[in-house]
Amino acid sequence: MDRRSETISENSAKLTNSNPIISPSSDIVTFSDLFCGIGGFHYAANQIGLECVFACDIDQACREQYKHNFGFEPAADIKLVRAEEVPDHDILFAGFPCQPFSIIGDRRGLDDRRGTLYHEILRIVSVKKPKALVLENVRQFSTNSNGKALNAVLVSLRDLGYSCQWKILNALDFGLPQKRERVIVVGLLRPGVMDLFQWPKPIPDYKPLAELLEQNPAQRHFASETIRKKRLSRHTPKTSPAIWHENKGGNVSSYPFSCALRANASHNYLLVDGKRRLTPREQLRLQGFPESFEVIGSDSQIRKQVGNAVPIPMIKSVVEGVLSAHSQIKRRNRVPSTLSDRRVHARDSSVYL
Repeated sequence: MDRRSETISENSAKLTNSNPIISPSSDIVTFSDLFCGIGGFHYAANQIGLECVFACDIDQACREQYKHNFGFEPAADIKLVRAEEVPDHDILFAGFPCQPFSIIGDRRGLDDRRGTLYHEILRIVSVKKPKALVLENVRQFSTNSNGKALNAVLVSLRDLGYSCQWKILNALDFGLPQKRERVIVVGLLRPGVMDLFQWPKPIPDYKPLAELLEQNPAQRHFASETIRKKRLSRHTPKTSPAIWHENKGGNVSSYPFSCALRANASHNYLLVDGKRRLTPREQLRLQGFPESFEVIGSDSQIRKQVGNAVPIPMIKSVVEGVLSAHSQIKRRNRVPSTLSDRRVHARDSSVYL
């Protein structure tokens, strides 16, 4: 391991609040973090005991935030990264740009140059051939262009030898008080592993919103008196605390959880009890970031960064499923110690030796 990888591992270990739970029988140990943002995938993988060997993101503020919290600065433009220069890794993560598919954007999909950045993922995957990959995008990615965008990714990955599954998961089902539905694509290279992969089961209850809200937020987070009165004239809440949500049509609603944090939404898109904006720390908590995450930069920068991040508990659960499947296939494929055992394996078409 080179010194850079050692530094990544050392800093990651300092930031996790969980003991590594990676299975000793798993052959997935290292990961790369494409379109890494501020490190949601990194935290999820680190909590399981995986080691980061490469990261990249074109946004300078994100790279600075990532460097501050993980100890190194990711590479910049993925288009300038030669696949051969990316260290070998066992699993690849990529929350590739969602703006071309988002409900907030114009949904140009593959007609938007950002919508074809998945080709950069494929370019690296075709050379490095990681054992597994987990991709994330907005819910609308599954329906954009009548499903053509998602299908293009799936077909390309299958052409590279990967068995793929996809599913829409919601952060609300993984303990976070945020309704955040995301398309998750899992690709597995080794034959038979996908047959053993299971999607994580929902958690019955999410954390109460009151446990995430700060008691004395700074005055700068409060909306103007005009905005507060306007929201109150449009909506009568049924519970408190609640996050008031104003959609693109100007309709106001409130829930005991937050609607999805968005990078490019209006400044007052979400208001706590119709009065104030979420603080940076509250936004991070809604995505599952630990208290040890140190915020640098402006409020607007962190709002954009967290709005583009992934829900950490949700991603962690998916990755645990990938590791579990790999562990099972590894145990199943152990060389039998007797001739009779070999004959049993030979009759089992689901076993790949």
